[in-house]
Amino acid sequence: MRAPSDASGRDGRAMSYLIVLVPIAILLGLLGLAAFLWSLHNGQYEDLDGAAERILLDDGDKPVRDKHASLNALNDQSDRRSRGEPS
Repeated sequence: MRAPSDASGRDGRAMSYLIVLVPIAILLGLLGLAAFLWSLHNGQYEDLDGAAERILLDDGDKPVRDKHASLNALNDQSDRRSRGEPS
């Protein structure tokens, strides 16, 4: 003979899973929030552009001080060529 079930026709096993899963979900959420707040406190989001620019540099390259320095040098060379000056 089966044990009596609730009004929906299911037994109480689904509820017992929730009793375990809900606290685990809350704990994982709080752990994620703590990790995010720790990363904010320790400056992990301070230099977002630096990482994007560092990936473009080779290991031996020096960082560019003026972002437009190479463009300015090319423009200067083309100006000298158009005037007939040697480069």
